Amino acid sequence: MKNNLYFILALILLSCQQGSTQLKTVFTFPKKLKEVSGITYDKATNTIWALEDKGNANVIYALNAEGKLLKKITLDNAVNTDWEDITKGKDGAIYIGDFGNNNNIRTDLSIYRVDQKELKKSKARATYQIQFSYPEQTEFPPKKSKMMFDVEGFFEFKNHFYLFTKNRSKIFDGTSLIYKIANKAGQQKAVLVGTFKTCSNYNHCAVTSAAISPNEKKIALLTHDKIILFENFKGDAFTQGKRRDIDLNHFSQKEALVFKDNQTVLIADEKADKLGGKVYELSLKN
Repeated sequence: MKNNLYFILALILLSCQQGSTQLKTVFTFPKKLKEVSGITYDKATNTIWALEDKGNANVIYALNAEGKLLKKITLDNAVNTDWEDITKGKDGAIYIGDFGNNNNIRTDLSIYRVDQKELKKSKARATYQIQFSYPEQTEFPPKKSKMMFDVEGFFEFKNHFYLFTKNRSKIFDGTSLIYKIANKAGQQKAVLVGTFKTCSNYNHCAVTSAAISPNEKKIALLTHDKIILFENFKGDAFTQGKRRDIDLNHFSQKEALVFKDNQTVLIADEKADKLGGKVYELSLKN
């Protein structure tokens, strides 16, 4: 009887914990999409655009609100070295972040722009490519204590991209670097504009995606089980704004985040061991 009571209490506690975040499943990705690393959202058409990371094709996918695959677009002039995120500009163009850098050894980091008219084709071309480097990185790879140059999340703000690094240093302290890159074709040096800390546990606090709200008053950063939200900032001093850490009470390989509207985000995780491979919705209202 005592054991049964403990079991019932555990179920109640788990149920309360799972319901506390209001994280709900929207749909499961089609079987062919197992390693989604980035998503973005087109409100006008209620369409989610997704891509996969290294080892996969140079293809972006359009899905409807129920997760049905509407179309896939092959980019003829863009190589998927390690695509880690996708974001949409104010003009409807799609940007692909080919900046995955797990081992901190890449010297070919880039962002591809795909114009809106290209998104109507099954075979498209990137309109232009932005190639960039980090001035602070002088060794390839750097020392294991300085593995700061992997990126999995970015967004566009006022004609610039903001990249948030995923710290892969041997002793993880939660530090993420914030880099700024102008949205124009050609070779650039990324500008370090800030740093902030998440927490000291890599599995729970490494940054895996980033997004800005449609009204540009909130930014959200994703980890495997948290969202770090900044709001009430001035200009691009994002981390100087009010910070709120949201515990999702749900651990998975979450890799992608986008705002659906100013108060709602969509989150995607990779499929691993028959778990994940889904899109979730979360309200950010207090």
